[in-house]
Amino acid sequence: MRKSSGAFSGDSSENGAWRSTRLLKPYFKRYWFWLAGGFGSLVLVDLFQLYIPRIIKYAVDALQKGHATPHLMLTYGLTIVFIALGIAGFRFIWRNLLLGFSRRVETHLRNRMFSHLLGLDKDFFQKTSAGEVMALATNDLAAVQLATGMGIVAFFDAVFMGLAAFGFMLYIDPRLTLIAVAPMPLLAFLTRALSARLHGRFKKVQEQFSVLTEFVRQTISSIRLVKAYNQEEHQASRFARMGETYVRNNVRVAVIYGALFPVSGFIANSSMLLVLIFGGRMTIRGTITAGDFVAFISYLFLMTWPMMAMGWVADLFQRGVTSLSRIESLMNVKPSLYEEENAPFVLIERGEIRAKNLSFSYPGRDEPVIDGLDLEIAGGMILGIVGRTGAGKTTLCNLLARLFPVDGGRLFFDGFDVNSVSIDSVRSAIAYVPQDVMLFSDTIASNIAFGVPEATPEMIETVARAAAIHDEIAAMPESYETKIGEKGVKLSGGQRQRIAIARALLLERPVIMIDDGLSAVDMETEHAIIRSIASYLKGRTCVIVSHRIAPLADADRIVVMENGRIVDQGTHAELIERNTFYSSIYEHQTGNHELRPGNIRG
Repeated sequence: MRKSSGAFSGDSSENGAWRSTRLLKPYFKRYWFWLAGGFGSLVLVDLFQLYIPRIIKYAVDALQKGHATPHLMLTYGLTIVFIALGIAGFRFIWRNLLLGFSRRVETHLRNRMFSHLLGLDKDFFQKTSAGEVMALATNDLAAVQLATGMGIVAFFDAVFMGLAAFGFMLYIDPRLTLIAVAPMPLLAFLTRALSARLHGRFKKVQEQFSVLTEFVRQTISSIRLVKAYNQEEHQASRFARMGETYVRNNVRVAVIYGALFPVSGFIANSSMLLVLIFGGRMTIRGTITAGDFVAFISYLFLMTWPMMAMGWVADLFQRGVTSLSRIESLMNVKPSLYEEENAPFVLIERGEIRAKNLSFSYPGRDEPVIDGLDLEIAGGMILGIVGRTGAGKTTLCNLLARLFPVDGGRLFFDGFDVNSVSIDSVRSAIAYVPQDVMLFSDTIASNIAFGVPEATPEMIETVARAAAIHDEIAAMPESYETKIGEKGVKLSGGQRQRIAIARALLLERPVIMIDDGLSAVDMETEHAIIRSIASYLKGRTCVIVSHRIAPLADADRIVVMENGRIVDQGTHAELIERNTFYSSIYEHQTGNHELRPGNIRG
């Protein structure tokens, strides 16, 4: 069985981080034509640039020897102009192709990450904050895009331009060339030493950005609680401290990054100094012509960019591979919830559920939350579940909804073992209202129609009426088009629950599960909802978890859970007579008066 590895941080070693570049291999194969065209254009740009010093040499030599004429100088000038136009055209082409390639890599990686995240289960999201994921989708992907764009371009350009310029310099004079490149080994050594330290420091920057992002997300999503507890200044102070840590980490990166350019520039200028001293003497002695000397300096200027660019390229690559390593760690996370290869999709229509010796423990915990549970639910039955907090009611619902893996015991839907059919088979048969209602920052209509995007306004209004929420929606300024804010911040708890119930009813699936979905509404509204949804429950299997007796009193059967087991079951009347826990809840909620059933069946 595959287990989720939880949070991700990337390979801590530099060599391990570089191995993550295998994640990019498919994109290089897919866009090889783009890359070939882009690099071909880049080579032409470099060749044009390398030819310009030759034209300058001919012009200077002609002036020195007295052969220059206005027509000849104009010819040389126009040649340089035409070359410049060619450089501009081919530069546009390589920028479009090569930088376009990096943007496509970014798009594909983002889509892969998002699709992969959708396939992960609750185990992963319980261990990993949303801030970490958001940091990967922003900062880390941006670093990868820069590395696969300007990083690769600058590296290729620096190597090709450097070698070509070196060849032209050798052609002019080998001795002067060796003098000019003498400081370069020092540049290679310093770049390697500084880049090795850059990997670890940039990794800390990205991790702190994740912490910062998650703190902002939590604060904004919990803004009402922050205000209720008067913690605005405290949260602002914490954010400031986190920001200072982020800045300090960035400064430590900047120290290395800032050293790369000055070191590169110093060595490049040292080469220029050596050329001026020794090349000037050679020109005076006539060993090389004045035109050769000018061309040599021009080629050295062309080499200066590659020398200085190596520091920048090293920084881009280190940032890119560090971020790519973090992304690969996410992509390597496997869900704990699995299905057999080529598991078939089956149609579940009757809604019959059978659990046999069902057990479940959360990762890292030895004690089972569900312990050897046996349960049979006939198709069309209304089952109520009660129990103390921590009895395992919500965990059982998550198991039935295939949100947790079924490793201990067996679970059947319509006679199909859930581990032998696709996960979608079971989930497509269930309309689930979880205990923690989740709404999107969108319109009320969009939230209700989440499971049925093609639902008409009439369909949405019908289920809203059934959930006893239509009148309150109609009273809002924009009715069903009202934006409800982050997690439904504009709504009360009861309104959020009823919208979630309406969303489940719209699915019209053979099994409906409501996990304490009426806890935030008053008793009168609760009765109204139960009466309204009666028609939707006919012929469907309904599982209702509740701390109140009212929604359960008319159920076909009620089970009492304790410590992950079913300790009693029966009708409402039977449990009142024999189960102390159930009868005590009944007495507490009804004040010893006769309980009026909620009339689930209508």
